[in-house]
Amino acid sequence: MTKADLVKKVAEETGYIRKDVALMVDAFLQAVKDTLAEGHHIEIRGFGTFKLKTRKARMGRNPKTDEKVPVPPRTVPTFKFSRDIKDLVMDIPVEE
Repeated sequence: MTKADLVKKVAEETGYIRKDVALMVDAFLQAVKDTLAEGHHIEIRGFGTFKLKTRKARMGRNPKTDEKVPVPPRTVPTFKFSRDIKDLVMDIPVEE
């Protein structure tokens, strides 16, 4: 599902016009970005949590030269789904 598909689905279910729904979706996504950029986490109960995690410094390897390269510590955004969502998709068959 793309953002356009999401906007269309929400517009159909709520009766709002797509333009207004697109503005709301964009505002939500911008709020998530801004909050994470400020170093805070976002918990949406029943859906999941956006958090920042700090990755430790480590030694990496350049695959072309096989040379060891230091990788500095860094902060990365993560998302953890709620138990409700995990339970919802648990029974979906696995495609191989």
